[in-house]
Formats: sequence, C-alpha cells, structure tokens
Amino acid sequence: MELAAAVLAGDVRALARALTLVEERLPGARELCVKLAAHTGRALRVGVTGAPGSGKSTLIDALIHVARTRGERVAVLAVDPSSPRSGGALLGDRVRMTSHAADDGVFVRSMASRGALGALAPNAGEALDLFDAAGFTLLFIESVGAGQADVDIAAESDLTLVLTAPGGGDSIQALKSGILEIADLWVVTKGDDPRAASVKNELLSMLTLCGAPGIAERICIVASLAQQGVDALLRKIVDAGAAARADGGFDLRRRLRVRRRILAAAAELCAERLPVDTPLLAELEVRIRVGDLSVVGAARALLSGGNA
Repeated sequence: MELAAAVLAGDVRALARALTLVEERLPGARELCVKLAAHTGRALRVGVTGAPGSGKSTLIDALIHVARTRGERVAVLAVDPSSPRSGGALLGDRVRMTSHAADDGVFVRSMASRGALGALAPNAGEALDLFDAAGFTLLFIESVGAGQADVDIAAESDLTLVLTAPGGGDSIQALKSGILEIADLWVVTKGDDPRAASVKNELLSMLTLCGAPGIAERICIVASLAQQGVDALLRKIVDAGAAARADGGFDLRRRLRVRRRILAAAAELCAERLPVDTPLLAELEVRIRVGDLSVVGAARALLSGGNA
C-alpha cells in the first residue's frame, strides 16, 4: 500500500515511517505532506509547555488515561533538547508514558529539537499533521523545558497549557509574564504540595492585573501521579476546544499557522539557494568591513545577484 494511503488507514508502522521522512527531510517528505493536507484539521492540538521539571510528561500521561476512557485516540509528540556539542538527544520523555505501549489507540513519538529556538522541533507542525491524517483525535505536543520567551508552541497548537510547579520561583518571576501570556489554560502541577494553592493565588492576582478574562476558571490544580484534578482539566480542554470551533477561534489559529509555515518554508528555500562561498559574498563582506554597505544592503545584493 502507498505510504500516504497507509497513514490514512491508521497503520502505525506507516505513520512511524512517514514521521521519519518528515523529521529527516528525506526525499518524498514534501510530496507526502501535500497528499495528506486535505485530511488534516479534525484533531484537537494541545500544546503543553513549562519550565524543566514542571511535570509536562507526567501530566500528559495522566491525561491519556482519562482521554482513552472517553474513546479518544491520542497521539503525543514529545520534543527533547539536542546536545549543542554532539547533536544527539536522549528522547526520554516517552519513558514516562510506557504504560500505553500496548494500546493501539495511543501513539507516542519523541523528536529532537535539533538546536531550533522556541522549544519546538523544526518539523513539529508537519508531524502533528501526520497524526491528524492518521485519525488521532487528540494530539499533545510537549515542548522542551521552556523559558519565558519560548512561545512558539502556541503557533502550532489549537489550545496551549502552561504548567507551573510549586517551588519554581517567586511572584516576581510570575510578573515577568512572557510564556504565561500564551496560555489558554494555566495548570499548577504537583497539587499535593502544600504550596500549590499559593501558586494558584499568585497566578490569579498577576493575570487579573493583566486583564485576561475568566481567569479563575482557567487556572487548574492537578496532582498527576494521584490522578487528582486530571478529569476536570480534560473536561476544560475539551470544552475550550468546542467553544473555539463554534466561535471561529480554531479557524483563525489555523489560518495563522498556515501563513507562518509558508513564510518559514520560503525562508528555508531562500537559504538553500543562497551561495555560501562565492566572489560576490567575499566582495560584500569587504564592503561591510570598510563601511560602504550595511548588512541589510548586502543581504539584498545577495538575493538580487549583486544589486545592493
């Protein structure tokens, strides 16, 4: 069976091969994505992000348990950091989700960040499209342990969860906002810690000052290992997804996502076609050093073949 047809039929081995094509940018990857494009847009894509140690993998594992009881087919893309020296990655996030290894309704894939900024892997969006085309209805994308400026996950998600754990910082850290502002739902993990209620109150106070609507209902406390609050969180995820479908929020996010991918692909194609070692490039370097040309002017000259 052709690979695209096998993915559409839900063949997990074909899906794994397709993911490798996309991740490694092997021949046939772009053609495969084109064939499957019309079969995407049905699944709910949930981004899960937060600082290292905030409990992202553990929470996703707990959510999978609840989602499967609801009949959802769940796929997870777990992004792990790549070493800046060796380029390798542990790909260990899925170790926390091995309890679902025998479940045909769950598919977990790890992907290395490959040095990309923003806490995602370069082809994370295309991987999510493959999950969608394969018939998975609920998709989780787990970011690398994220800092305050790592907000790319919101662009690839229909709904974004930002996790905060007790002991992760004081209220001054919360006031710095950053990643907190991309959230649709805020989740205080390790809810059996006595400090969890205090963290929730700090979030509530800070986000109320920022003027975000309906804050109190959008902050959840969970204890993932004990499965406390996980059912309620999944209900909020599903309800928020349904509301976004009804009011057009999903369509807007998906249009913006497609536009962002077009621009990223255009930049990548430009980079592939640019000369890396030519007399023109050497000449432009000299002109910049002597102050005859700006970097932007040199870039324009490089793109136009010599006209600054």
